[in-house]
Amino acid sequence: MKLIPYLFGLSTLFAFGASAAEAVDPELLKKGEYLARAGDCVACHTAKGGQPFAGGLPMETPIGTLFSTNITPDRETGIGDYSFEDFDKAVRHGIAKQGYSLYPAMPYPSYARVTEQDMRALYAYFMQGVAPVRQANKDSAIPWPLSMRLPLTFWRWVFAPEVKDFEPAKDQDPVLARGAYLVDGLGHCGACHTPRGIGMQEKALSAGEGPDFLAGSAPLEGWIAKSLRGDPLTGIGSWSEAELVRFLRTGRTDRTAVFGGMSEVVVHSMQYMSDADLTAIARYLKSLPASDPGEPAYAYDDKVSKALYHGDDSKTGAALYIDNCAACHRTDGQGYARVFPALAGNPVVNGDDATSLIHIVLKGDTLPATHQAPSAFTMPPFSWRLTDQQVADVVNFIRTSWGNRAPAVSAEQVEHLRAELDVPPLGQIPDPHALAPQH
Repeated sequence: MKLIPYLFGLSTLFAFGASAAEAVDPELLKKGEYLARAGDCVACHTAKGGQPFAGGLPMETPIGTLFSTNITPDRETGIGDYSFEDFDKAVRHGIAKQGYSLYPAMPYPSYARVTEQDMRALYAYFMQGVAPVRQANKDSAIPWPLSMRLPLTFWRWVFAPEVKDFEPAKDQDPVLARGAYLVDGLGHCGACHTPRGIGMQEKALSAGEGPDFLAGSAPLEGWIAKSLRGDPLTGIGSWSEAELVRFLRTGRTDRTAVFGGMSEVVVHSMQYMSDADLTAIARYLKSLPASDPGEPAYAYDDKVSKALYHGDDSKTGAALYIDNCAACHRTDGQGYARVFPALAGNPVVNGDDATSLIHIVLKGDTLPATHQAPSAFTMPPFSWRLTDQQVADVVNFIRTSWGNRAPAVSAEQVEHLRAELDVPPLGQIPDPHALAPQH
């Protein structure tokens, strides 16, 4: 009987020795955790209410629904048995350990330029800094034959870039180079903010590949990712570098606020990044020229504001705006700084595609709390009290007032998006618990 505790003690000794042999420099783990934050890995690989990095988050794509995978170091259901080479092949090359190609919902075309040094830090963190979670991966809900993996291999051969450590351009300013590395690589900003081609590939993966890079996307999951280029009305041309840094850090500025999927980026990623890296990102984005060099700058027009002040609500949609929107966004469209965003001059309001604006009117949204801006503010949904025509009218009022100039939307467009978003029908008051911040 004494043999059992002896063997137990011996196995513990060997386990301790193996653990010590595998010990990693704490600074490497810290670096890996920071890089995982910069890549916002947790946002995609964590289901709502689930364990961090355990996967299961549904992701809508034009061909069906994918579910993110378990990337905890669990050996049965996660990546615990991955070597560094397996890990690197999946992240930078888009090839699973089992040999099949990954769906490009995993932004490996962007990660292809991450340096091997940073990859090793990420590997160390995921293997030793993340708690293992036993949770089986879910099969995709993509119908056959679109679910076949073989075509993904051809997609990867055609559209994925060569895997190569990022190198700054000759004589490039080091701050701009760092910004380019973070935006083009780990930050994979182009995955959302760059338009897609006929093969669903990003039309450009870096600034050197043309003006499509970060020029804004087509609708996905009911949102539009806006242009991050220098267009003065629909991009960030009118933003200062400091304003952009503040937005990335807190999700809000004196005139705008984060919404939709970008909220997750701010909450899980950007607010944890260093001032130096946020400055580098902002400076790099500010270096991108406008997609449309002829786009005129925004100029405030007080005609509508004065009319409302004097009780004139004759403009179509004006009365709806007064009843539903003005208390927070004001009759002058200026909102309240860092609480309720301005609508006057807002790039999202002035974009050609009003999907995001209609989405927020129908479903509402929450401005999330961050460390430096700890108060969350929720805009309620209006789908239950406004008809499709009324939504169109108030959206058009917003898009043509205070100097805003954007194309009109129709009740049919609202009807289509209402169905796509599966919002409660007219007259059905939403559950108040559904309005609580989810971040």
